[in-house]
Amino acid sequence: MRGLIGLLLMTACLVASAAGPELTASQQARYHQLNAELRCLICQNRTIAESDAPLAKDLRAIVARDIVAGKSDAEIKQYLVDRYGEWVLYDPPFQFTTLILWLGPFVLLFVGLGIAVVVIRRREDVRTTTQPPLDRTRLAQVLDDDAPDNRTASKDRS
Repeated sequence: MRGLIGLLLMTACLVASAAGPELTASQQARYHQLNAELRCLICQNRTIAESDAPLAKDLRAIVARDIVAGKSDAEIKQYLVDRYGEWVLYDPPFQFTTLILWLGPFVLLFVGLGIAVVVIRRREDVRTTTQPPLDRTRLAQVLDDDAPDNRTASKDRS
């Protein structure tokens, strides 16, 4: 019986230690904020707060451990960046290496708008150059010539 109770107590201790350190209310707020700013390296489009991947659980444990140890948010992020690279940050900083990431969408937008303007202008130019100017005198003459022929053709049919 004592052995069974001892086994249960040891299991409870292991479960409690695996759950991670206890956080105060202010530390809980920092913990949740940091988890929302860090990317799951397996899921890649989710934060570690949203992910159930084993690596995300490990990263959450590291964040909790470092918060309890008294490290600042910047120190925790820098540790994770040193270990996993800048990809671990959900919003990477604006640097030369991330220039394409930040400016790429705007460059593509302006290129697309430029192409659209060129295509529209060319279509307008094609429409104006392919239509000959209207010759009203020739049109009136053709209409006048057709009018008597139509009357005679209709009389012949009857």
